[in-house]
Amino acid sequence: MIKLKNVWKTYSGNVHALKRVTLHIKPGEFVSLVGQSGTGKTTLAKIIIAEERATQGRVIIGGWDITDIKRGDIPVLRRQIGVIFQDFKLLPRKTVFENVAFALAVAGAEQKKITTIVPQVLRIVGLEKKSARYPDELSGGEQQRVSIARSLVHRPKILIADEPTGNLDAINVQGITELLLKINSFGTTIVLVTHNPDVVNGLKKRVVTLDHGEVVSDQQIGRYMI
Repeated sequence: MIKLKNVWKTYSGNVHALKRVTLHIKPGEFVSLVGQSGTGKTTLAKIIIAEERATQGRVIIGGWDITDIKRGDIPVLRRQIGVIFQDFKLLPRKTVFENVAFALAVAGAEQKKITTIVPQVLRIVGLEKKSARYPDELSGGEQQRVSIARSLVHRPKILIADEPTGNLDAINVQGITELLLKINSFGTTIVLVTHNPDVVNGLKKRVVTLDHGEVVSDQQIGRYMI
């Protein structure tokens, strides 16, 4: 599903954000990508979604070598990969329904498809009764659920969650974690980028640890200690 072979990411001044990263994530896996701030976690996530390009090495997603992906092919890739961010990135003047529908509309989906899919994903995240609310009428946890619903509209095979619980309190952290496990149970591959040991250790899933841009640990049922 996701294969990285000897991936390096080097910035000007010979600064290595990633070094010698070789990683294979199988279909349906739930993998936590952990490490302190500045260890390369987010850079690696950006390379997977082609927001950044590897300086060296190969990046293969679902059998598609995206190492040198053309700019015009990136939207096709992004429809296979859902992305969740820490800061939600919701449109404040659109309702919950409209925020989720927007992801389909910009991809050229017909209205019939939008009115079918949006209620389905809102049910998955438990917000079907709040579809007419605006973001400022929701809690932080609910806003993140809208973000997750939006990421699911193209039925992605992979979901990249970059610090999705970073702005949430403990109760909402648990709710979002349980939702990610639920989505994973449908067969979606989950890559969770986080530095929160409580979240990681509660999952009891595979843990890949980065330090100074290198993979220093890869455990099938791992723990993360700061």
